[in-house]
Amino acid sequence: MPDEMARRLILERGDGGARHFEDAVPDPSSPVIGILGTGDFSRSLARRLVASGYQVVVGSRTPTRFVALFPEEAEVTTQLEAANKADLIFVAVYPEHHSTLMDLKQTLAGKTLVDVSNSLSINHKRPSNAELLADYFPGSFVVKGFNTVSAWTLQMGARDGGRQVFLCSNSQTAKNLVKSICHRMGFIPVDMGLLSSSLEIENLPLYLFPSWRLPVLCMLILFIFFYLYNFIRDVLYPFITEHKSAFYKMPIEVVNVTLPSVALVMLALVYLPGLLAAFLQLWSGTKYNRFPNWLDRWLLSRKQLGLCSFLCAVLHAVYSLCLPLRKSAQFKLSNMAYKQDSWVDEEVWRMELYLSVGIMALGLLSLLAVTSLPSVAGTINWREFSFIQSTLGYCALFMATAHTLFYGWNRAFVLARYHFYMPPTFVLVLVLPFMVLLGRAALCLPCVAGRLRKIRRGWERNRHIRFMLPAEDCRNGVENVSNV
Repeated sequence: MPDEMARRLILERGDGGARHFEDAVPDPSSPVIGILGTGDFSRSLARRLVASGYQVVVGSRTPTRFVALFPEEAEVTTQLEAANKADLIFVAVYPEHHSTLMDLKQTLAGKTLVDVSNSLSINHKRPSNAELLADYFPGSFVVKGFNTVSAWTLQMGARDGGRQVFLCSNSQTAKNLVKSICHRMGFIPVDMGLLSSSLEIENLPLYLFPSWRLPVLCMLILFIFFYLYNFIRDVLYPFITEHKSAFYKMPIEVVNVTLPSVALVMLALVYLPGLLAAFLQLWSGTKYNRFPNWLDRWLLSRKQLGLCSFLCAVLHAVYSLCLPLRKSAQFKLSNMAYKQDSWVDEEVWRMELYLSVGIMALGLLSLLAVTSLPSVAGTINWREFSFIQSTLGYCALFMATAHTLFYGWNRAFVLARYHFYMPPTFVLVLVLPFMVLLGRAALCLPCVAGRLRKIRRGWERNRHIRFMLPAEDCRNGVENVSNV
């Protein structure tokens, strides 16, 4: 059976060529669908409904003005006539204009009304638009839905938009009717319960990356900190002490040293909350105690933190590839060509290892980023997903830490590297990854791993039964403890 959302919609009124196709013929057994409103969404909805085989009637205050904007298969008439003819009606007018439909109150009684409106701002206190519409028309069955579907999605199909349609209503019969329409149009209905959930549905299109705010803010703070730190060490210090101008390093070199610092710290922040949660469970002896709110939010942000780390790592790789293209690098390279420097095995090995583990770390991070996509994660089972995100994730953290160690080599022990008594940047960066790797190593100890496994399978340290063994067992007066 062809995908409903993959079909082309009918052409505009008056266009030439093949306009009709078999599925656009209305089904006499299908309900007549009414649309109140003539905006962009109404026109796209009418086209999709006609393409799905429904008889559509559009209600407008000035039908002659908008009749040319709708397909020929859709009847454009007055609001009263549309309300009389339709069995189910999409209310596609702005919520502040719902009161103008009060003249249709008697006509709409007993019919299903689908509210597709959205608010201008996130609403947590006032009643939802659907609840207000239900107050206006108490004799009708109000269903909230299609407000998360754009006019573009209705026209172009599932290739350019999501299929899910969130629905809620106090009438299960009306909701089932809208569900059947969703399926026939090629959408996937998601039942959100009663009409009281309409406020949550109306807020969905208004959120602006709510789960990304904390990770992005953390990334920006770390970037500003490390950038200023590197600027003081690599640009300001030679300018003050040696009167050398190194401000040309600000756009490329300083940024290129800052990006891997942010990437490594962000990657460590991905796995640190899991360690804290594990140690909290070991300390409390149970898995049933709630984590603190800050730890809950941190755990829920791990995916976004990891993708921010991947972004910084990719940018670092691109910046590194561009380093030889700079005029300053070409000038230094031409000067070095006249010098007869001897071969230093230590430096050669350091650079080879530094690049090798860096490439492997970036490859593992790319794998983690790809498998975090819902379309990819849905094709693997939980054990495979856990292996990639946990086991290979710690391997990526280890490789990135080794990449930083090979970069620093022995410079942490050279006093001349401590400009203004400030340690090299890589020394600060390595603190958190080392803590995470040591914490993970501690959890891998058999005694710790066994206890944690028992706790996560429901065992609790403080749940036990105390009993006295009988006298014939030669243990009079001895209290024994048996764990449940």
